[in-house]
Amino acid sequence: MTKTKDLPSIVNKDPDDWKTGDETMTGAQASYLQTLCEEAGEPFDPNLTKADASKRIDELQEKTGRGKDH
Repeated sequence: MTKTKDLPSIVNKDPDDWKTGDETMTGAQASYLQTLCEEAGEPFDPNLTKADASKRIDELQEKTGRGKDH
């Protein structure tokens, strides 16, 4: 099994640099983002791109504490 440290640098690549970052967010991103928005009391925008959704997920994880290692 490949470990994260063995993966190419794309794993940690800035969403603004993703080749597909301007595509519509994935279903998984939308589902998770909607959950985070509900928990944070923030509006959900279904029209985000993959890159913008990733950045919004990071912001809301920070706000809610979800998805962080303890």
